Parts: sequence; structure tokens; C-alpha cells
Amino acid sequence: MLNGFKSIFLIALLYLSPNALAGATQWMDFKLEHGHIKVPVIVGGVKAHAILDTGANVNAINGQFVRHHNLDLNKGSSIYVKGVFDTEKRKTYKNVPINLFGTDIELDDMVDFQLGPSDDAILLGSSFFSLFIVQIDYPNNKMRLLTRDTFDLKKLKNIEMHNQKGTGLPIVKVNFNKNDSAWLLLDTGNTGGIMVERSYANKLEWLESYQTETGLVIGVNKIKGTESFRIDSLKFGPYTLENVLVTVPAEGERSNLESRYEVSTGSRLRGRRVRGLLGYDILKHFVLTIDYKTGSAHISLPEE
Repeated sequence: MLNGFKSIFLIALLYLSPNALAGATQWMDFKLEHGHIKVPVIVGGVKAHAILDTGANVNAINGQFVRHHNLDLNKGSSIYVKGVFDTEKRKTYKNVPINLFGTDIELDDMVDFQLGPSDDAILLGSSFFSLFIVQIDYPNNKMRLLTRDTFDLKKLKNIEMHNQKGTGLPIVKVNFNKNDSAWLLLDTGNTGGIMVERSYANKLEWLESYQTETGLVIGVNKIKGTESFRIDSLKFGPYTLENVLVTVPAEGERSNLESRYEVSTGSRLRGRRVRGLLGYDILKHFVLTIDYKTGSAHISLPEE
């Protein structure tokens, strides 16, 4: 959580733009690298990047970054984190000093993950996205933050979306090949397109109908084998995409595709059955506007 700094953080962010109207920041550029949204951040006095991830209900810090810069951080308690393929015990850090969008804050319960290069310092999940309406213009690599009195996204939404029971993460309903529908986790941290349970792909006879290719995917805890193929079409909100890439875990691989980065509670909560993840290869075409609090989302094509 943001350790009591939510109101100050929001006010400071809106102050970024002297022309901000109805509680909106100016458009801010972000770096798009291998499908990840990265914004500048200072962690413990070191300049780096933060990854913005709607598919995580935890905030994380890159263990490689901590070791590389010899950061002396306050250790918290260990927790169990469920990734795509398994659950592992992870240490946490508390009172981590960061500067995000020019605002100094402290973050608690920062889970130690391996996030790749050491200049990718932290990952910000649901506790960041829940503060505002977030608008991400993928084709133009820019984003802005809006307060909820800017407009009523519940009235403007054009995607069937809900907050998944138990995790609070955003799930969206899509249609495959016109006839089949499923709920998927809306996951800006997923650098692929669509990833679904193998059992679901078998149910729809996709593995028999389409030519597959083998590959690997990196989860929060492990690297696992996959199979990929392209289906005829995907309907996402008002838009239909053709020749869509779909990935499934390789035969025999276990998966937890209802959530990528999640604190494990050890219990099963009833809710909509989530069949997989929807990520960058789909989102890259659109301007995504998302409100965690109301479970609402809108997509549109960017302005010329």
C-alpha cells in the first residue's frame, strides 16, 4: 500500500500540469520495452524505471537492483506469492523511499522479485492503479492520470469488465471465433497477447485445429514451456481482431492463469472463472482507460 500518502501523492501529480482541468494530469511519455510500460522512478536515491502492471495485486522490487546498488532497506515479513506456474515464499521490504512523477513517497510490502535488468527497479500493481482513472495511449507511448470526478467511466465503458472476487484484479470478457466467450485478466504486465489454460484450449479443440509452435514463458518464479498458435478472431469490446496469437502451457505444465502476481491466501474464493490473460499484443492497438475502483474500462483507437 502507499503508506498513507495517497492524497498527497494525487494532489502532487495533478499539480504537474498548470493547465490541468477537472483533475487530469498532462500527458506523460513512457518507455515501452518488450511490451512493458516503464516510467522514470528514483528508488533509494538511484534513478531507474518502474513497470506498471494491472495484473499484479502486489508491489515488487527487483532483488538484482537492490544487490547491485547495495541498498540498505528495511526488511518486512515473508509472504507467499502465486505466479503463473507456482507459489513461492518471498521476502518483503518496508518503508522503501521512492520518487515517482516528482513526488516523494514510501512503499510498504515490496515483494522481492527478479524483474530482469537491474535498472528496472520496481513493479507497481493494483495499489497504484486503484488511486485514479488511468489512461494509457499505447500507440503514442503516453499516459495520464485522472480523478474520478473528471468523467463517469461506468457510463462510458465499452468493455465488459469486473473486479475479480478475492484478488480485486480487472477481468474482461472476450469472444473467440465469434461463438466462444471467456473471462481474462487484463494484464499490462503480460508482454504476449492471449494466454489461456490448456484445458480450455482442448475444450475448444484449438490444439487439434491449429498448427502450434513450442516456446518458453518467464513467470514470477519459474520458466516454463508453452505452445502457441493463431486463432481466427478475437472480439474485445467493440473491436474485432483477426489472426490472434494464443499461448497455452505445454502439456504437463501446471498454471495459475487467473492471476500472475498475487499474494496467496491459501483459500479458493468463488467468482467468475478466469481462463487466462490478455496482454500487450492486444492492448498495443488501443487507448486504454481503466478505473479499478468501479471495475470499468474503455478502449478506443488513438487520434490521428
